[in-house]
Amino acid sequence: MNVNIEINGKELQAENGKMLIEVTDELGITVPRFCYHKNLSVSANCRMCLVEVEKAPKPMPACATPVTEGMKVFTHSPKALAAQKAVMEFLLINHPLDCPVCDQGGECDLQDFSIGYGEGKSQYVEAKRVIKDKDYGPLVATEMTRCIHCTRCVRFGQEIAGIREIGATGRGENMEIGTYIEKSIDSELSGNIIDICPVGALTSKPFRFHARAWEMQKHNGVAVHDCTGSNVEFHTLRGEIQRIIARENQDINDSWISDRDRYSYLGLNNEDRIFKPMIKKSGNWETVDWEEALNFTAEVIKNGVGTIGPDSLATLVSPNATLEEFYLAQKVTRGLGSHNIDHRLQQVDFRAQESDPLYPGLKMSVKQISEQNAILLIGSNIRKEQPIIAHQVRQATIINNAKISLVNTQHYEMNFNVSAEFADDANILNNLLALAKVLVQKDKIDVDKAFSKLISSAKVTDNHEQTIAELKTDEDSLVIVGNTAQTMSNYSQIKIIASFIATNTNSQLAILTHGGNSASAYIAGAVPHRGPCNQVEENGLTAQEMFNKDLTTYIIQNIEIEKDLIGGDSEEVINHLTKANTILISSFVTDKMKEYATIILPAAIYTESSGTYINVSGTHQSMNAITEAKADSKPVWKIWRVLGNLLNINNMDYMSSEEVKDEVLDILGDKDMQSSINWMDFELDQVSNRAEYKVKPLGIYAVDSIVRRADALQRTADGQQ
Repeated sequence: MNVNIEINGKELQAENGKMLIEVTDELGITVPRFCYHKNLSVSANCRMCLVEVEKAPKPMPACATPVTEGMKVFTHSPKALAAQKAVMEFLLINHPLDCPVCDQGGECDLQDFSIGYGEGKSQYVEAKRVIKDKDYGPLVATEMTRCIHCTRCVRFGQEIAGIREIGATGRGENMEIGTYIEKSIDSELSGNIIDICPVGALTSKPFRFHARAWEMQKHNGVAVHDCTGSNVEFHTLRGEIQRIIARENQDINDSWISDRDRYSYLGLNNEDRIFKPMIKKSGNWETVDWEEALNFTAEVIKNGVGTIGPDSLATLVSPNATLEEFYLAQKVTRGLGSHNIDHRLQQVDFRAQESDPLYPGLKMSVKQISEQNAILLIGSNIRKEQPIIAHQVRQATIINNAKISLVNTQHYEMNFNVSAEFADDANILNNLLALAKVLVQKDKIDVDKAFSKLISSAKVTDNHEQTIAELKTDEDSLVIVGNTAQTMSNYSQIKIIASFIATNTNSQLAILTHGGNSASAYIAGAVPHRGPCNQVEENGLTAQEMFNKDLTTYIIQNIEIEKDLIGGDSEEVINHLTKANTILISSFVTDKMKEYATIILPAAIYTESSGTYINVSGTHQSMNAITEAKADSKPVWKIWRVLGNLLNINNMDYMSSEEVKDEVLDILGDKDMQSSINWMDFELDQVSNRAEYKVKPLGIYAVDSIVRRADALQRTADGQQ
């Protein structure tokens, strides 16, 4: 219901009960503030947003004053300005005069508001308070003498990160913000306290003293280290990325990003970067120019395909590649007659892949996860695998009191309340079968003999019945299959049973895929059983199968096989690569990679190339190059384009990555980008005969070659595990 109010003499309508500061923000009326943040609870402790309200005996805080019928507000009246100036003088009493050396200079709220609301000189002549700095770990630098006790960081930890690591001790002038005990901040979202700190008390430790805010250029981009597609902003100086901060997108990441997305740029210029093409001749590496390298590469591929046949060629692409790179990689591979292309490096069971949708994903926006009333998480350490999606799950528990159930192989610490947890180290499938059995028995569902036999031995508990009841209570329920489940040898069974549970509880089924752009890989056809946009193709070899046969040629894009490919004997895999002609299109090279490679083509980092990323919800986001490609490295899509021409692949004369994207989108047409998943049409008896084994998933700071080289992340508690 709307009410009639008046602000600065202007009559308008506003939603009843809405806070004044929200209304003024919508109208573009400036009201100064320090403690207020639209994504945090209201604390009203800085008092900087005091405004005059008619008939009120004293100025009122705009952040904590709801609008009511007939209210008259004055934000710039003499009474309001006097109150705001008094608060500013109070805040500056103990603040150090160190703006020239403060990293917050140029983007400091206190600095900005002091110009408009501060006095020309201070009346305060007593000694100022000094606070001993805290060590928050390798990511966040502290200068706590600058702290104005806005408590944004405290509320962020409690409400967003879900970990009460920071709090206030003492009262009045003796109040201090810090950790309850002397320790670092270990939340995977900890860097956000830097963005929300209105002063220079909390700044980025790796960025410290590197650049000034007004010197840097800002570039919009996308985070590529998980399937969320968080929006970020790159800040550059003289062609170098200096830092990454969150960019607001209320449909995906609100105004937060994970530490992995914030600090991964530290690995971009690692000493392992390669800038010149290299060819191994007679066991020795030689640096060559691009023309020689590409011609030599084309000859190696032609000879392998021409001598043995197209099935002797295999292509592996990082799940973080762009849509354009995926498309060109499969176009070259299939143009040579091979269907051996894959990006699923952390999956070992592919038996139900024929029933995959356009792409495994989420049939709703990331933000809509926070609107669910019940969620079942299967094989997912979501807090570490997709921190921003875990944040949305946490918001569901706060906003809707959502009931969250976990089915995992072990206990994981979550940052939200859990209704039921099933942690069976022996077999994750047992608990899924028990949940399915509850449905079959309660709803008298008619199932075939294979399914009936599979669930017959499952042991049902009260928690299983409770979980099913919670999922069936409301249509706003969700079944999520996570990264850990995808590393298991009976993943096909898991997703079929998950589909059965979702279908019969009227829940949506979601798959949180590995990597930052797996949806693009499926859509572009970088899978062995599908061409672009679900076009039926002859089946090729999966990522695991490629190393069960002695192929003659491997093309590997931005993958460190010994670290990224899980589920097999890495030494055996490397032995296959050593015996073959292995072409690496890579931004980094190590001594180990040189052991098995034949050709190394230096690839530009993702920030040095344009491209498109499609997140788990099907939202496609394109970004331009943030910086120029270093030295002689080249954007990967250009490498594929030239190789395609040298290999006589048709229609490879693209002038820009946008042309490649447009071609894919033309093929896609009006296909639904909201992925719909149902594996129940797959014959269960085809996947019911495999025992389960587990592969340890990659850690939060080991997911790709860039993150692994970000030193600050590796020095955190998660990086040390």
